[in-house]
Amino acid sequence: MRYHFDQLEYLYIHWPFCPYKCHFCDFVAMASHEQFMKDYHQSLCNEIHLFHKEHKRFTNTLKTIYMGGGTPSTYPAHLLLDMFDTLKEYYHFDHTTEVTIEVNPGTLTEGLLQVWKKVGINRLSIGVQSLKDQVLKSLNRHQTVKDVHNLLNEASVYFDNISVDFILGLPGISDDEWKAMIQEAMTWPIKHISIYFLMVHEDTPLYFKVKSNKVSLPPDDAMVDLYDWTVDILSAHGFKRYELSNFARAGYESRHNQAYWDRKSYKGFGLGACSFNGKARFQNDKNLGKYIDNITQGKASVMMSEELTGQQVAREKIMLGLRCHKGLDVIEYTKTISEKEKRVFLDEVEKLQQAKLIDYTENKVRLTPRGFALENEVAIRLFP
Repeated sequence: MRYHFDQLEYLYIHWPFCPYKCHFCDFVAMASHEQFMKDYHQSLCNEIHLFHKEHKRFTNTLKTIYMGGGTPSTYPAHLLLDMFDTLKEYYHFDHTTEVTIEVNPGTLTEGLLQVWKKVGINRLSIGVQSLKDQVLKSLNRHQTVKDVHNLLNEASVYFDNISVDFILGLPGISDDEWKAMIQEAMTWPIKHISIYFLMVHEDTPLYFKVKSNKVSLPPDDAMVDLYDWTVDILSAHGFKRYELSNFARAGYESRHNQAYWDRKSYKGFGLGACSFNGKARFQNDKNLGKYIDNITQGKASVMMSEELTGQQVAREKIMLGLRCHKGLDVIEYTKTISEKEKRVFLDEVEKLQQAKLIDYTENKVRLTPRGFALENEVAIRLFP
């Protein structure tokens, strides 16, 4: 399968290193591997060079660059400057490009904010998750409420566009504590907030604690009610929901994430990074040693590639369209399926509308508040 991109407007950069590994995390991330940072950085830059041996320099201005992890805020300043110099050899980006870096409280070092500003970073995504120190500690997350406040105070001097993440459903947090956290966050200098339901992934420490009954999780129904309360509070403070988990003040929606939901082409560089060229998805090797060895040998380190079938494309469009406030465009979607599939789809739309799980107006299917709680079930009923 040819790994080719005709045009690129969206980049993802993966930095896998963390000062610690959270008990709920199943990302491509590793703790206590700082000795490999320099070698990894060199491989990351070499991967960018290798990719562009097959691609001419892209002349368009990038719309977004997103640095995820791991903990990208641990990227050493001198290496980060070098990596951005490498990007500039092949891409054009300026103040109009949304450049995001994920930041964990407690990882900020002196002068780092100025370096981020210098290279063109203009958006911070801060992993708050909770404002209860005891809960964070139990999840092996080495940050404190004080770290969060310090980071927000310092970062807001340099950056206007700040986003924070919270996880709904963490064990040990009462409904009242959750409400107090969200109400406090409404006083912060932020423009965006993400609310993620806790996912317990297999083979994580949290998974084994839940499985052995050492940790109990709150009931799903209670979390749905708390999510609905959160949506109302955020809306009242000017944070409008534009996707199931994402809320923003007007004009501060994440352009990078929107590219994923709109199925735009994007290139991911780094360990385990995913890419999509409009027809196929690719993923780099998740093994650090293999990734570095392959890149050193001048080979692409792709461990998985998949050309999408028509059915897969249709299902993706349904799932992603339903997650977003703008909804699924029925006219555009039904152009991609057969007449028989179209009849079945529209019949199911009518049934879901009668069940008050969706609204169908102006040729757009959108989830109702009740439908958001049953998003997966609604999507499956609409699948071809």
